[in-house]
Amino acid sequence: MSVFECEVRSFVDGRKFDELLERFNREGEPLGEDFQETHYLSGAHDLRIQRSDREAKLWLKSGELHDTVREEFEVRCRWEDFPRLSELMMTLGHTVEVKWFRERRRFRWHGVKATLDITRGYGRIVELEELVGPDGREVALRKLYGLLNELKVQPTSREEFDRRYTYYREHWQELVSELEMEQAVI
Repeated sequence: MSVFECEVRSFVDGRKFDELLERFNREGEPLGEDFQETHYLSGAHDLRIQRSDREAKLWLKSGELHDTVREEFEVRCRWEDFPRLSELMMTLGHTVEVKWFRERRRFRWHGVKATLDITRGYGRIVELEELVGPDGREVALRKLYGLLNELKVQPTSREEFDRRYTYYREHWQELVSELEMEQAVI
């Protein structure tokens, strides 16, 4: 059966980020935190590789970037397999279009996955997500928007995410200092 990722997200300022972190710690179940390095790869599809403090993965998302519902295919690997995974993608003709360096905090909150991200050079983001089958997408989105509203957070528009992504994609190497890239999980 296909799995669809339903998600709503918003950029937040530092004050709201801290408020949400406190609330999720108080009301939710902490699922951990890690540092992630994600490479968006060239090609006709949204193909990515990632390494975190614990593991590596290859994943593909259907649809367009910043869609609220996307089918997701994911293959998890051992952390130490990331260099070979990267080499395989380069051998297949993919190039790295952009790299993200993110600190992520994960929670289970009101039955959904809630994440708080600080992405270097990009910003702070709150995201609520639920994985569902093909028939659960509309119900999941209504629930997620309701929870975002409960947090008193307005969802950032797709156009704003697209605008910021385009800018980041064109300038990520300037926005993320060499020192930060050297500190990435290697």
